[in-house]
Amino acid sequence: MSRSVAAPPISPHRSLMVAVKTRAFTILCEFEHAQTELIGKAVALSDGKAGTVEQVYLDELHGLRITISGHDGRWPVSTIKFTQS
Repeated sequence: MSRSVAAPPISPHRSLMVAVKTRAFTILCEFEHAQTELIGKAVALSDGKAGTVEQVYLDELHGLRITISGHDGRWPVSTIKFTQS
C-alpha cells in the first residue's frame, strides 16, 4: 500500500519572502530593459538640452533618471523626447 505524503505547508513568512524576491527581480529586469532601450539614444530634454543618454539611474524618490552627454546633472525620464533619426 502506497502512502501519499503531503508537502509541508508554506509558512506565511516564506510566502511573503517569495513575493518580495519576485517583485525585486521584476524591478531589476525592468531597469535593465530601460537601460538597454535608453543608453546611446539621442534625446532632447524639455528645457532644450540635447544629447545622448549616457547612464540610467534608479532614484528611490523620482524613479528613472538619466544623464545626458555634455550636460551635468540627472534628469527624470519624463522630461525627455526621442529625436527623429
